[in-house]
Amino acid sequence: MIELRHLRYFIAVAEELNFTRAAERIHIDQTPLSRAVRDLEERLGVQLLVRAPRRLALTPAGLQLLVEARKLFIRLERVKRVVRRTHALHRAPLRVGVADGIAHPMLVECFTRWQAAVPEIALELSEMPARELAFALKHEDVDIGFSFGVPDGEAIVQVPAWRYRLMAMLPRTHELTIRRAVPMRELLAFPLISCSEERMPGLHAQMRSIVRKHSDRTNIAGVACNSQGYIVRIAAGVGVGLADVGQAQTLHRSEIVFLPLVEEEHVITYVLHKQQRFGTPEPVRRFLAHVSTLS
Repeated sequence: MIELRHLRYFIAVAEELNFTRAAERIHIDQTPLSRAVRDLEERLGVQLLVRAPRRLALTPAGLQLLVEARKLFIRLERVKRVVRRTHALHRAPLRVGVADGIAHPMLVECFTRWQAAVPEIALELSEMPARELAFALKHEDVDIGFSFGVPDGEAIVQVPAWRYRLMAMLPRTHELTIRRAVPMRELLAFPLISCSEERMPGLHAQMRSIVRKHSDRTNIAGVACNSQGYIVRIAAGVGVGLADVGQAQTLHRSEIVFLPLVEEEHVITYVLHKQQRFGTPEPVRRFLAHVSTLS
């Protein structure tokens, strides 16, 4: 039976036309290489090489075998790719839950880079409220989560993934839109739109902490359950708002103006996973390591 190693060795000799260089190229000694080529000739029952004292030449049969052997290895590589791709399609995907309406450019970059770097592990994405995300992680309905934070619990590990600087979010007709940058105290002098503590507990907690640093009393003009409700209230002039740079880059609305704040405040996006008693599964570890390269 002809083995693949026979053909690999023959290709090296046929391309180099020198046993010494061919042996160096495939990292074996010259003696077993010469023996393997002789063995191949015996198994095929043909002469593949003309061996002169100082040179080698291919016979017509050797030339044809070189062409066919190259084709064989090209086909073999194609078979490997098809099999690996099929394996990836039937391998369990990494289930990722995204909460709080996060649609940051960093999230997109995170997923895009993962698909390029680890194509054999597909992503299965689901959107859900933060509390549902925490429940799904605890019950292993998802493997990874992204959120501005979920209620504390020993079962869930929350690691900062990235942060974006906070900006003022104003209706286009608002008097503060003439400013290059807005001080927090001036912004908070106007009625503020808040996000729902029930639907977005992590974002609500972060925003509340930031607001309390700059104002003792804040007039809450409305509470939004999602980003669309937040935008509508601000665009309608019900109040002013706060959004991070990632949200500003994602939203393109003519009726809303985003302005830098004088103070440097940030909103943190967390990557979450369940605290496993017997160690974190390998795909989750790989994804967490991948996220750490983005921050």
